[in-house]
Amino acid sequence: MNGHDNDKVTIDWGAATVTVERKGERRVLPMQSEGAFDAVGRAWLRVGWDVKYVYSFTWLGRPMLQLPDDMIRLQEMIYAVKPDVIVETGVAHGGSLVFSAAICHAIGRGRVIGVEKGLWPENKAALVKHELAHLMSVVEGSSVDPDVVAKVKAAIKPGETVLVVLDSNHTYDHVLGELRAYGPLVTPGSWLIACDGIIGDLVGAPRSQPDWGTNNATEAAKTYAKENSAFSLIDPPLPFNESMICRSPTYWRGGFLQRAKANAPA
Repeated sequence: MNGHDNDKVTIDWGAATVTVERKGERRVLPMQSEGAFDAVGRAWLRVGWDVKYVYSFTWLGRPMLQLPDDMIRLQEMIYAVKPDVIVETGVAHGGSLVFSAAICHAIGRGRVIGVEKGLWPENKAALVKHELAHLMSVVEGSSVDPDVVAKVKAAIKPGETVLVVLDSNHTYDHVLGELRAYGPLVTPGSWLIACDGIIGDLVGAPRSQPDWGTNNATEAAKTYAKENSAFSLIDPPLPFNESMICRSPTYWRGGFLQRAKANAPA
């Protein structure tokens, strides 16, 4: 469902069906189907945005403005890659930074470099005194400022494995600038994630903008994948899956770029 399709989703509990109507086409799906899960999941994401659902979680004491499903998938990626460095643009209250640092602490490897243009003093103070402060650092400034990018690069040692999460300004131009700046830091087999492409589905929703259908992270990720053959846009793998689905509800739709492994063809 996106803001231009005007999907109508009807749940019939008694019949155990989900009916999806789009542009004159009507499909009746059994609840026990991936199609029904996807339709209801996308409607749930829209409702969640409207009620600010993601503004209700913390991680180890810090507010974390993220969909829990996305964070579970992120920890799967971190565990699989076991990066030495995780670069995250967009720190806000610091919950996501602490989350990644916690996974690094749990696996005994890695640290997190955050990039934030407007880090609030209270958030900075909370991160400095946090139990995982030794695994976190913050570079203050715009994530696309060449001086800021240079500082991040300087903090990464030769040979270190790097995973990058882009979660600051979600406009097409800004995200594409971030992808071009931080993509080269991502090591073969690791991930470059452009967050919150969900806004492309939210035209007309509260707090949305009319141009979000094209002015979003997903479109930037598509452009970058076309520019750079080393990266492929794919849904994150499910390392364990005894379900009937092949993908989870996500705010980061279309934003998962994986760099080809060193021995793979470009």
